[in-house]
Amino acid sequence: MASRALDGGWGWAIVVASFLAQLLAYGSPQSVGVLYPEWLHAFQEGKGLTAWVGSLVAGVGLIASPVCSACVDNFGARPVTIFSGVMVAGGLMLSAFAPNVQFLIFSYGIVVGLGCGLVYAATLTITCQYFDKRRGLALGIVTTGTSVGAFIYATAQNELIVLYGLDGCLLIIGALALNLMACAGFMRPLDMPGYYLKRRAALERNTERQLLEKPRPDELKMAPGSATSPQEKSLMGKELLIAIDGMDAGEKKRSSFLARLGVMKVIKKKRQAYSSYMSSMYELLQNQAMVAFCIGVFLFSLGAFPPVLLIEDVAQSQGLVEEVAVIPLVSIGAIATCVGKLALGILVDISWINSIYLYAFTMFAGGVALLLIPVVQTYLGLQILSAVLGFFSGNWSITSYVITKTVGLDRLTQAHGIVMFFGGFGIMLGPPVVGWFFDWTQSYDLAFYFSGGCVLLGALVLSLLTLPCRSRKPSPDDNRPDVQYTGNCDKVASVA
Repeated sequence: MASRALDGGWGWAIVVASFLAQLLAYGSPQSVGVLYPEWLHAFQEGKGLTAWVGSLVAGVGLIASPVCSACVDNFGARPVTIFSGVMVAGGLMLSAFAPNVQFLIFSYGIVVGLGCGLVYAATLTITCQYFDKRRGLALGIVTTGTSVGAFIYATAQNELIVLYGLDGCLLIIGALALNLMACAGFMRPLDMPGYYLKRRAALERNTERQLLEKPRPDELKMAPGSATSPQEKSLMGKELLIAIDGMDAGEKKRSSFLARLGVMKVIKKKRQAYSSYMSSMYELLQNQAMVAFCIGVFLFSLGAFPPVLLIEDVAQSQGLVEEVAVIPLVSIGAIATCVGKLALGILVDISWINSIYLYAFTMFAGGVALLLIPVVQTYLGLQILSAVLGFFSGNWSITSYVITKTVGLDRLTQAHGIVMFFGGFGIMLGPPVVGWFFDWTQSYDLAFYFSGGCVLLGALVLSLLTLPCRSRKPSPDDNRPDVQYTGNCDKVASVA
């Protein structure tokens, strides 16, 4: 049944539902730069403290990605998406009643951020289940939902703030997020989730136990019309009770022994799995290219994410625009990011292009754009730099591709989790650090010089530490036919 459902049919309904789910969930968090000046004006707090709202909503989902994936594996994509819809909508609506920035950090930063992480894990998992040969195309369509959502929501939130105020905007956006539950209705599972398999196994064990339980006295009565004498009936009942009592005692001893034995086996298995996981992680961190990539992703996230949150406030602080424009800078960056994802995904498939150095080049170009932001004195210049920075920020789409080429496909999941942790940590720290620089100097110039320097340093570290990888001797596994992944597999890795 599963094989017939792959690469078409209901799978395209899954793609549309997942695309809309990412659009609804990530639309507001990806365009949070429109809300940031409003929060500054409403709460009159420092830019560093207020920036935690936008940094947490983007970073919490990445850091908690292993937990989100475990939830999807155990409960399935549909229940997780429904629950995430409640979280995202509830967090947005609660933010409308926030009395201070600290409450906003919890309601918008943590609650909405975790909900977005659950949506991301659920949509990618269900899409991968329904597609095999066209998996790369399907995942590419689904993941563009975040960029399209950022483009639409940036303009929509701007207009809603003008019409209904900040609180009314958040209430309406939260109500729209409830449509995530409608999207979940289309996510029909192909495979039974782990939680339901465990429930079924427990039900089967209970059924077997009930068959061995002592029957009730009325069940020992013979059917009417039987020719058996009363003495024979009494004797047969006593013998049956004695046999059942003996079986119960033996069954209890055996089940108690088996339970203790099972617990010991589970503990031993978990201990072995944990030690194996730690040793595997230690081996990954011994890989020089892997360590360089983790450092590069951390520094890039630390420096390149703040403009998404702060670029509108930069324009207003420099007096280049009195209020958020009809097409905000966030929208321009979002569309450029969408184009960058597609363009870099095409470039990385070219055989003579080294994916690591392509990633390093995107970091270098993004760092130069960040250094030019304090120099530009026109709104048009900020628009151009937002587009350039957004385009090269599309390198997130080739992150898993680079990891696959660095550590191999068999270790992609674990290595991807490590890299995402570093990326999420950098995203969480970047905007508050830039905000603190402004609170200290009352200018964004030093802050963006710091951000650009971090990104350029990451590009330099990634380039230098991966130079020996070009002369690495190929291992015997590199020539195996089943490891020669092209096209689809590489696309799957690039958008995972």
